[in-house]
Amino acid sequence: MSARSAPGTWRNWGRTESVVPAQVRTPRSAGDIATAIADARAEGLTVKPVGSGHSFSAIAVAAGIQLDMSALRGLVSVDAGTAQATFRAGTTLHEVPDLLAPHGLAMPNLGDVDAQTLSGATSTGTHGTGGGFGGISTQIVGLEIVTGTGEVRKVGSDEPALLSAAALGLGALGVVTEITLQCVPSFGLHAQEGPEPIDDVIDSFLDSVAAHDHYEFYWFPHTAIALTKKNARVGADVPAHGPGTVRRYIDDELLSNGLFGVLCAVGARTPKVVPTLNSLASRALSARSYTDSSTRVFVSSRTVRFREMEYALPIERIPEALQQVREVIVRRRYKISFPLEVRAAAADDLMLSTASGRVTGYIAVHRYHGDRADGYFDDVEEIMMSHGGRPHWGKMHTAGTEYLRTVYPRFDEFLAVRADFDPDRVFDNPYLRSVLGP
Repeated sequence: MSARSAPGTWRNWGRTESVVPAQVRTPRSAGDIATAIADARAEGLTVKPVGSGHSFSAIAVAAGIQLDMSALRGLVSVDAGTAQATFRAGTTLHEVPDLLAPHGLAMPNLGDVDAQTLSGATSTGTHGTGGGFGGISTQIVGLEIVTGTGEVRKVGSDEPALLSAAALGLGALGVVTEITLQCVPSFGLHAQEGPEPIDDVIDSFLDSVAAHDHYEFYWFPHTAIALTKKNARVGADVPAHGPGTVRRYIDDELLSNGLFGVLCAVGARTPKVVPTLNSLASRALSARSYTDSSTRVFVSSRTVRFREMEYALPIERIPEALQQVREVIVRRRYKISFPLEVRAAAADDLMLSTASGRVTGYIAVHRYHGDRADGYFDDVEEIMMSHGGRPHWGKMHTAGTEYLRTVYPRFDEFLAVRADFDPDRVFDNPYLRSVLGP
């Protein structure tokens, strides 16, 4: 039976969105969700599941019945023959490795944050990096979803068109209750990280993506330095080595989070010192090499609160777009304490994937949550749109239906699936109306 709680103010992690829902329910089954949908229809309310609140956009804002998915967690089953694992949709990404480990399996790729639920991450298009690897949604081979009419539907690889919509459905098609992932045998990663001149990094970006299994870099504005990360896949039996627990703690917690948070807070109060602080931070970067399990290498601790916008471009447009972002920062005299993050992904065939139909590069820009509002995101977004960029669904952007239809060839095909799954817009909210239309 679904538990109910008194509604309070819900806020996302980035503190960019908040809402006081009319009701909060914690479903324990697909039947509980179907009941909530029936009640919503009777009361003229909408329904929206929420996970960990790691979307910076308003995609998860639920003014009607908010579904807390925390009770729908855990591993349902594993098929050893196919290496496919089925999870309840509220399972968080950081729970998955321990659930798969006894079966000798792992997810093929991950992003650098693992706080999200499986359903939240896949519904918004969360991705990692690697020119030969797709986003997390591409790992889905089947799912269970409760539609806007309360019907519980199974969608699998035998219905490829429906799966290509539902695997990355923005929460517009229904409430996902179970997700089946195509896993791989457990593996490790050999990581090489270090500072390099930003001009060289931009010029060699396409070659670097092609040369490494997983490649990304971070550029600190107002400096000439980027931190590159090059990961090579190795067998699970390759021994872990590299910096010890104390060194990793100093690098990843004290420096990357503790000291960095202090520097960002100082920069927010006195923006003119940001270039100096960034220069100091970039000089503190040092090279390191280590091998560990895939999860331990993919995922990084992120405790400094920020706001984020990310756009996906045809990968060959990344170098030019980055140069334009650098120029606008100088021209408009922005003071940016957070680094830009640049990644890549393989093309896929999901209708609303940011990598749908094209090998893709990603440029993510961030602002410390305490920074004063300015036009930085607006200027970067204009650059991204000039290159046919697609916004990450879970991050801040202003793209609307008219623009999105021009960059997603299967946009109207997705709308047709939406009309079938949610004809009365039970899962609607202002964000979905802005990106998909009424």
